[in-house]
Amino acid sequence: MNAGLNFWLTQWNWQPSIIIGTILIIGLYLYAVGPLRKKYYPAEEVKISQVVMFLLGVNIIFLSLFSALDKLGDDYLFSAHMVQHLFLTIVGPPLLLLGTPGWLFQPLLRKPFLLRLGKMLTFPMVAFFLYNGDFWLWHAPVLYDATLVNQSLHILEHLSFIGFGIIYWWPVFSPVKELPRLSVGGQILYLFLSGMPTVALGAGLTFAPPLYEPYIHAPRVWGLSPATDQQLGGLIMWVPGNIVYIVIVSILFIRWMQRQEAKQREQEATMYD
Repeated sequence: MNAGLNFWLTQWNWQPSIIIGTILIIGLYLYAVGPLRKKYYPAEEVKISQVVMFLLGVNIIFLSLFSALDKLGDDYLFSAHMVQHLFLTIVGPPLLLLGTPGWLFQPLLRKPFLLRLGKMLTFPMVAFFLYNGDFWLWHAPVLYDATLVNQSLHILEHLSFIGFGIIYWWPVFSPVKELPRLSVGGQILYLFLSGMPTVALGAGLTFAPPLYEPYIHAPRVWGLSPATDQQLGGLIMWVPGNIVYIVIVSILFIRWMQRQEAKQREQEATMYD
């Protein structure tokens, strides 16, 4: 099989649920931060950067499901599927959170039940295990193979990646004080520990024999054998995924150091006054 230019231009996923769902999400968001905000929350503001990040997050998720990457990952290459999974878990969800103004959640958080549920789900340890447990579960060979032949199961997998991804990133990028972010130090520790389950799974896939039956019998693309394809998929999960964590942790650490320096300067100024 030759995944050339023609493949990338023609093998798009025209499922109505993906297209209509994306249009609805974008439409509702723009309505909420535009006419709805002006009518009910005139004192609130929406930064252009927030709108850009939200739309970027939605479209990254959309393209990962709509473009030829989806076809390549479903029918030919495990490694392509891992690229898609990274977009659905560690790229799209944090952008959605960063792009959503906190006041949009206020009507929901006024309901005691939803507030309690939110606090439970976004508690760092719970969010950590929900996300990583879900990610590991769907990569079990029996369940993974089933998603490739059962469209409903495949949709559920993708929705769980996005949903648990948002919950997972909440302790780092929460937009509301009722469900607060961790301290900077807590965020650094949280993200440092978060990379370990992905590293373990990626390393296991890299060194294991081919585990996923559909890819063993799939037409070969770019000369990749099933073993090489799985090794590449494991490395994609292992390395690029953790680069995202390293970049965010580095930014958080620099900010923490800047705050510490500012506090120290204030203390020194107070001492000499």
